[in-house]
Amino acid sequence: MFHKIKHVNALPDYRLSVQFVEGVTKIYDIKPLFAKWDVFKRLKSEHGLFESVEVDQGGYGVIWDDDIDLSCDELYENGKTVKSPFDGLIAFTDATAMWGLNESTLRKAISYGKLINGVDACKFGKQWVISIKALTREYGEPKTE
Repeated sequence: MFHKIKHVNALPDYRLSVQFVEGVTKIYDIKPLFAKWDVFKRLKSEHGLFESVEVDQGGYGVIWDDDIDLSCDELYENGKTVKSPFDGLIAFTDATAMWGLNESTLRKAISYGKLINGVDACKFGKQWVISIKALTREYGEPKTE
């Protein structure tokens, strides 16, 4: 299963904070790669290159340039999970993609009481978030890759 990436931040000491679509955040240490692969040494030697990290199109990895990248699976499997109050919460847009649902299905489930507003899901401004536990309870496991 691919663990699609939603966001990445460069941290001090050559670490990455990687947020995955399924509501998990991991810290990945790049330093061991310096000894293993010469191409990663450029992240230390070229000023500003490490900080230029971004999520590749589709969320299947992170990239710095045409030569340096890391897969989402590498980051997920070898990153250290960070506990956060947002663990297990995802945006409706991500939930619909992962479960193969329509956003209106989730909004109707709230209005009919199948999903409880304030317990299973909550709206912040214009964005709805929902717990993965509620999604799994009502719709089973995610349908994506």
